[in-house]
Amino acid sequence: MRRPYPSAILLSMGGARRSVARRSAMTQMDQILDQGRLEALVGRVLGDLGGAMSVPLVRMGDALGLYAALKEIGPATVEDLAQATGCHARYVREWLSAQAASGYITSEGDRFRLTPEQAFVFAEPDSPVALIGAFDTAAAMVENQAKVQAAFKTGQGVAWGDQAGCLFCAVARLFRPGYVNALVQEWLPALDGVVDRLEAGAKVADVGCGHGLSTILMAQAFPSSEFIGIDFHLGSIAAATAHAQAHEVKNVRFEVGRAQDFPHRNLDLVTCFDCLHDMGDPEAAAAHIRQALKPDGTWMVVEPAAGDRLEENLNPVGRLYYSASTMICVPTSLAQETGLALGAQAGRERLKEVIRSGGFTRVREAARTPLNMVLEAT
Repeated sequence: MRRPYPSAILLSMGGARRSVARRSAMTQMDQILDQGRLEALVGRVLGDLGGAMSVPLVRMGDALGLYAALKEIGPATVEDLAQATGCHARYVREWLSAQAASGYITSEGDRFRLTPEQAFVFAEPDSPVALIGAFDTAAAMVENQAKVQAAFKTGQGVAWGDQAGCLFCAVARLFRPGYVNALVQEWLPALDGVVDRLEAGAKVADVGCGHGLSTILMAQAFPSSEFIGIDFHLGSIAAATAHAQAHEVKNVRFEVGRAQDFPHRNLDLVTCFDCLHDMGDPEAAAAHIRQALKPDGTWMVVEPAAGDRLEENLNPVGRLYYSASTMICVPTSLAQETGLALGAQAGRERLKEVIRSGGFTRVREAARTPLNMVLEAT
């Protein structure tokens, strides 16, 4: 039986409504509504709802090892995958069906598999398009709704440490693929003379380091340099320290501190990854970083990719970033002193203004990816 989607849904809705007494009102509504636009909107909303309802399924598929096992043994039957993961076959069947309907896995008769492209997104953590972390972040955003919703009325913020769930873990996992695939290979080489300094032995502060993934990647790549990861969130610093110890990275240490008053001086390089827009007073941070750097030092600022005008950001990437900014970035900034609340889509020119306010005279875009832009300030 063919299911209505979405045109037939609208027609059936219209038919049901016309069966009640208010036919004249509906006739007037039909004259106002553009049916083509309405169908397109309903279709988009239905697609969005399917994606939203996939969030817990994707996270379970990752946590239970379903994607990893399917990549390893597929094409596989329901029973094959259930046995390989120690899961109940009836649950696995429904999960596989939902994933196939989403296009996240491929069904072939009674067997299921991951195409290389699907595996690249769901089953390869070092892939540049590994997106499981985005689903974790989405779940944390939903859990945090009550706090942000209350803040809409008060204008107050929601502190980074008060965000619901392990948002810090989710954000670290979300950004990790980009750092793994671009930081050492593309972003640092795009800066003037920075790689040479790092190879010779430089002093580096990674401000707003979170779980320290960016700091550790740089430290591993440049063993002659000294790296200090700084973040104002105690839990993140503990996680970063444990991560460095687990990987036996000796030229890095982590400490609690703030961007506007950390104690280090004579730095060759300061980095800020996806955090400047979250700061309450990024202008004070810029001024302090300028003072902490050597006269010929460099500040690398990695921020979400964005145009300078709203119209430039009305796209899938902007949609994700504006949503995350509403739920995470703006509340975090408003919870701090000054609360400038740049937002995740501040745009290059606004960011340049903030950076120059700290005394930097040269700011340029050194690199760009679909998700990030890299600014170099000297």
